[in-house]
Amino acid sequence: MGDHQRHRIMMVSDFFYPNVGGVENHVYYLSQCLLELGHKVVVVTHAYGNRSGVRYMTGGLKVYYIPWKPFFNQSTFPTLLGMLPIIRTILIRERITIVHGHQTFSTLSHHALLNSRIMGYKVVFTDHSLNGFSDAGSIHMNKVLQFTLADVSQAICVSHTSKENTVLRSGLSADKVFVIPNAVDTEMFKPAFEPPSRSEVVIVVISRLVYRKGADLLVEVIPELCRLCPNVRFIIGGDGPKRVLLEEMREHHSLQDRVEMLGAVPHTQVRSVLISGHIFLNSSLTEAFCIAILEAASCGLLTVSTRVGGVPEVLPDDMIVLAEPNPTDMVRAIQKAIIMLPKIDPQVMHNRMKELYNWHDVARRTEIVYSRALKCPHQDLLEHLSRHLSCGAWAGKLFCLVMILSFLLWHLLELWQPADDIEVVPDVIFHTNMMDRSCGKKENDRL
Repeated sequence: MGDHQRHRIMMVSDFFYPNVGGVENHVYYLSQCLLELGHKVVVVTHAYGNRSGVRYMTGGLKVYYIPWKPFFNQSTFPTLLGMLPIIRTILIRERITIVHGHQTFSTLSHHALLNSRIMGYKVVFTDHSLNGFSDAGSIHMNKVLQFTLADVSQAICVSHTSKENTVLRSGLSADKVFVIPNAVDTEMFKPAFEPPSRSEVVIVVISRLVYRKGADLLVEVIPELCRLCPNVRFIIGGDGPKRVLLEEMREHHSLQDRVEMLGAVPHTQVRSVLISGHIFLNSSLTEAFCIAILEAASCGLLTVSTRVGGVPEVLPDDMIVLAEPNPTDMVRAIQKAIIMLPKIDPQVMHNRMKELYNWHDVARRTEIVYSRALKCPHQDLLEHLSRHLSCGAWAGKLFCLVMILSFLLWHLLELWQPADDIEVVPDVIFHTNMMDRSCGKKENDRL
């Protein structure tokens, strides 16, 4: 490591492989690059089916699949103190110095941050999404986030829009929040050796077919665009509750030969779908940072997207056409993109993406946040309680009660099983050369 400080990092999130998504990719690639930089990294997530216990992934990435089943939407059931014994054991066994939680909707992440900071560990939190302020679900999650971030060491957001949203929702000082964008594996997402024919324009959509991802917009946009542009064809990859609406639209307008529905697409096959098209369409209604746009641009596709959240920050203006989230403006934007297509060189776009976004840069910037977190002063129980008491007239007192119970349970565990009696895991060094392979490839994982 030379002059750099070596960290021992515990990544915690309910969202990790074999589940597929933006948070899962972020945790995996960031962990691989941090390993390559000489840090120790372990990932803690809940069990997936029969996948429970300790597994190793590419580059020696150690994953704890703790025996806790998901309760709702891949998140574990909130138990407040139920996770403390196993989290404490992992922290001691692995000699962790930094606990890094990911995603607001991850119950496991909130548990780990709560339990870790009561034991004196430095904690960092990354928020990957935007959330509202008015509906009941958003109000509840914002209060939970305020509790979790009340005395967090540092926080990370994936876009400036996401930072503003997180600061407003949690009341966290903006000085504690860093903006570090996502990245893309440009070795995995490359343009096709032979670009697809320009005899027709193929528009690719790869997304979860849910309301938040704008599936209802697609139901109105696709028939209108097919009417205006007879040489346009759609390929739609993804699954979800809104899929039936798209299939009904295809039947109603007799577009079976122009709209291809692929269903769920494994991440390893996303590139093969992308390189069959010319334009990537993102219709999200809210988005902190869309990794799918990076993957499409890395494959040389021109992007059309709704102007929401952090999306305008992702790509330069000549690589993306933005539209308001309404059918009329989206159709106009797609027509503009079709006119721009002859000027698009997929290989040039790919090379630009290699310079703009890479996981090595994300890992190095995250290192700085870890170093800042370790310099934060240690806080005793009274300081923790004073911070949480300011979270609300009733909520603040409830949060303080949870912290006191957590503190008492921790000391009870110290009496029952002292830290000195817990066996420390020896460090195992895996010699890899993954910095030349974009910090690891999922295809080579052996779980």
